[in-house]
This record gives sequence, structure tokens and C-alpha cells, in this order.
Amino acid sequence: MILGVLRGPIGRLIAVGIILLAIQNSLLIDVKPAGVVIQVMLAFSAAAGVVGGADSGVLAGFVLGILYDLGTGTPLGLSALSMALAGLVGASMTLLNIEPQWWLNAIFVALGSAAGELANPLLRTLIGESGLIGSYLITVVAVVALSAAVLSPLLTRLARWALRISSAELRLPEPVE
Repeated sequence: MILGVLRGPIGRLIAVGIILLAIQNSLLIDVKPAGVVIQVMLAFSAAAGVVGGADSGVLAGFVLGILYDLGTGTPLGLSALSMALAGLVGASMTLLNIEPQWWLNAIFVALGSAAGELANPLLRTLIGESGLIGSYLITVVAVVALSAAVLSPLLTRLARWALRISSAELRLPEPVE
């Protein structure tokens, strides 16, 4: 049973999540536009929602959020909530019944990432941390959203692979004779 779960999308999400966490905490820790660390795992959660819908986005956000919390020492489950929200907001893309253009995917990945990043300090305030909400939060959300939009072409392809989602076929209506 456990082997079956690990062979499915959860196993791939764990593998991708570990790699993204390593990239985020090693390579991207030195790349800080405006003093903000690029949140690759959050952007991946939003990308999973964009390509796979709400279920896939929330699943990816939860799994990657738990990995993030375990890897960084933040309160367990807090990042899972904000990343699941990012996947859910990104999934609003699936309300359109067509295969969207890359730039439309980028917009929705950016919106999902912005929502997840905005939710993080709000959730931390609920558990008693203070000083997280201020004018700098606007800069943080803007940089995270912009970096997620730039990374979205790569992350949407990675999410399709990890969640085993095939590209939707756009079918035009048959001509009437």
C-alpha cells in the first residue's frame, strides 16, 4: 500500500519537493531581489493548481508545505496551509475550458503565489508571532509574484510531469456544411 502511494503523484511530489527545497535553500538563498528570497516551492504549488485544478494544487501545496516546514523548522503545517492556498488560487485557471497561453499561466501562477505569500504572515500572526505585517510585505509579495511568473513556464511543465497530467487538447468546432 505504501509503495503504491509512493509510485503515484505523492511520491513524485516528494521527490520534486526535496529537490526544490534544496535549490531554494542553497542556490537561491544568495539571489535576493530587493532582499526577498525567491519562493520556488510556493510557485510550484500555484503551477500545479494551474495545470491540474484545485485538487492537484492543494495536494501539491500540502505535500510541499509539509516538506518546507520539516526542512526549515517553521511550525509544522503552517506553510502547508499557505502553499495549499496558492494551489487553490492558481486553480482558478481551470475555470477556463481551453488550454491557456503561457502568459495566462504566468499570470495565474503569480496570483496564486501572491495569495500564498500574503497568507503566510497572516497565519503566523494567528499563532502569536508579531511584526510580520508591515509595508515591507508589499515588496515581498510583489517580488514573489514576479519571480513566480518568470519561473512559471518551467514549473508548469514540471507540475505536469509530477502529477502525471497530460496537456489538454483544444478541439475546434466542426464546420457546418
